[in-house]
Amino acid sequence: MKKRQEETINKERGRLLGFIKSRVSNLEDAEDILQDVLEQFVDSGEIQTIEKASSWLFRVAANKIIDLYRYRKVRSNQVTLNEEDDDENAPLMLKDILPDLGQTPEEKYFQEILSEEIMTAVDQLPELQREVFILHELEDYSFKQIEEKLGIPINTLISRKRYAVLALRKKLEEIYKEI
Repeated sequence: MKKRQEETINKERGRLLGFIKSRVSNLEDAEDILQDVLEQFVDSGEIQTIEKASSWLFRVAANKIIDLYRYRKVRSNQVTLNEEDDDENAPLMLKDILPDLGQTPEEKYFQEILSEEIMTAVDQLPELQREVFILHELEDYSFKQIEEKLGIPINTLISRKRYAVLALRKKLEEIYKEI
């Protein structure tokens, strides 16, 4: 091992392990991931600066954590998206398509990933659907309040919201398949 790599490992080992432990509930798994990251770092050859090496280490650690989730399929038996819609005219809510997430570090990390993906998907919705979705789901406006604000009939708002949630459901299914 080269001297610069050794210095980087000594400098970043504690922070890196803390980063991994905050996202993985099992200490043994965290230590295994740390070992894998450090081995990959040594095998990769020398990286120009310590700053680049640090960011490389943390990026590889994050990828290894995601790989662990994929391997274990943390959510695979718990995530099911209800495809049955009892009433087509009833507003479909985001909570109706989200899994109930627990409080372990893995589940919290999964929740962070899921939240980022949902917000990216919301940004990609057609403007009218996005506006209704944001007002109703994120800003807690009632459909009556949205009707007054935008001057659009409630049935139209409900329809736009429904299409938005259906589009998000499709995006979530893609995410769950990846994980």
